[in-house]
Amino acid sequence: MDFALSQQAEKISEKMWEFMCEHVFPAEPVWAAYLREHGAHTHPPVMEELKAVARRRGLWNLFLPSLSGLSNVEYAAVAEISGWSPVIAPEAINCQAPDTGNMETLELFATTEQRKQWLEPLLAGEIRSAFAMTEPDVASSDATNITTRIARDGDEYVINGRKWWITGVADERCHLFIVMGKTDPSAEAHLQQSMILVPRDTAGVTIERHLPIFGYQDQHGHSEITFRDVRVPARNLLASEGDGFVISQARLGPGRIHHAMRAIGMAERALALMVDRAKSRIAFGKPLVDQANVQDLIAESRIDIDQARHLVYNAAWLIDRHGAKGARTEIATIKVAAPAMACRVIDRAIEVFGAAGVSDDTPLAYLYAWARVLRIVDGPDAVHRLTIARMELRKQPRYLG
Repeated sequence: MDFALSQQAEKISEKMWEFMCEHVFPAEPVWAAYLREHGAHTHPPVMEELKAVARRRGLWNLFLPSLSGLSNVEYAAVAEISGWSPVIAPEAINCQAPDTGNMETLELFATTEQRKQWLEPLLAGEIRSAFAMTEPDVASSDATNITTRIARDGDEYVINGRKWWITGVADERCHLFIVMGKTDPSAEAHLQQSMILVPRDTAGVTIERHLPIFGYQDQHGHSEITFRDVRVPARNLLASEGDGFVISQARLGPGRIHHAMRAIGMAERALALMVDRAKSRIAFGKPLVDQANVQDLIAESRIDIDQARHLVYNAAWLIDRHGAKGARTEIATIKVAAPAMACRVIDRAIEVFGAAGVSDDTPLAYLYAWARVLRIVDGPDAVHRLTIARMELRKQPRYLG
C-alpha cells in the first residue's frame, strides 16, 4: 500500500491550506454575522466571493476524478483540510454534500438531457440539490423499507410520499431533488426502488419544516418534505425502473470517504485549539499544558486521529484499485471510526476549554454537533457495525488453536 501523494496532489493540498488561511477562516465571522442578521437559511454573499477565488486557484470540483485527475487517496487529503471549516470550505470549492454525491450519481447514470439540465449547473456551482431518501415512518437505513410511491401514468410518473432530514432544501438555490421511491412493490426486495429527478417548484411538493441539529439551524437546512400527486415526465427517471438500490450504493461509497476525512479535519482543528488553550490558560498556579491529565488528553487525541486517518487512507486506496464493492468492509469501518473519533477529540477539547467550549465563542460546540450527526447520516453506526460483523463472520480462519 502506498498512500503517498503525487506532486500534483501535494501542490493542490498546499494551495488548499493557503486558501483556508487567507480566505476561509477570515470569512467565518462574516458568514456567521450575515446569518444572524438576515436569517439562518439566507445565502451570505461572502460565499460567492470564496467560490470565485477557489475557481481562480484551480480548487474546484476536486472530488470528481474525471475532472480533477485526483485519486480517492489524493482527494482525501483535500477533504481533510476542508474539514477544518466543515460547512464553508467544502461549498467554497464545490465539494459539499449532498451535491457531490448527486453529481457523482448524475455523472454515472444521467442521460445526456439530464446531464445538460442538472449536472452542468451543479458542476458550475450555479445551483444546489438534495437527495430525498430518508423517511420518518420507516427505518430508512434499510433502503428496501422506503414507502414513497413512484407510479407510472402514461408519459409521467406520479410521486406520493413523505421524506425528512433531507439536507440542502432550506437553501434557496436548491433546485433539484433526487427522490428514491418504489416503482414495483411486488418485485424482489432490491429491485422495487427507483430514483427520479424532481424540480423543486413542481406542483405537489411541499416543504413542511426545517429540522435543527442540537438546536442549530444550518444555512442549507435539513428538511421534511411531502409529495402529493407530484407529476414529472417519465424522462426524469434515472437509469431504469428497479435500479434505485444499485444507484444508492454507488452513490454512498466515495461520499463516506469524504465525510470521514472532513471528520478528521474537524478533529485536527479541535486538537489545535486544545493545545493552544492548554498553553495559554493558567490553573492551580501553572499552565494547563503542564498538568499531566491535560497532556493525556492531547496524546490520546493525536493517537486517535492518526489511527483514523490511516483507516480512511486504506479504504480510499482500496476504492481506487477495486471500486467501492472491493472496499465494503473498510468503508463501513471508517464510517464508524472517523466520526466517533472526532466526537472524542472534540469532547476533550471542550473539557480543556471548560464552559467556553460549549458556547459559540469557539467552534467546538458546532463541530461536536456535526461530528455526532455524522454518526447517523449515510447510515447509523449500528448498521455499519452489522455490516462489519457479517463480513467477519464469513471469514474462514486458517487455524484455531
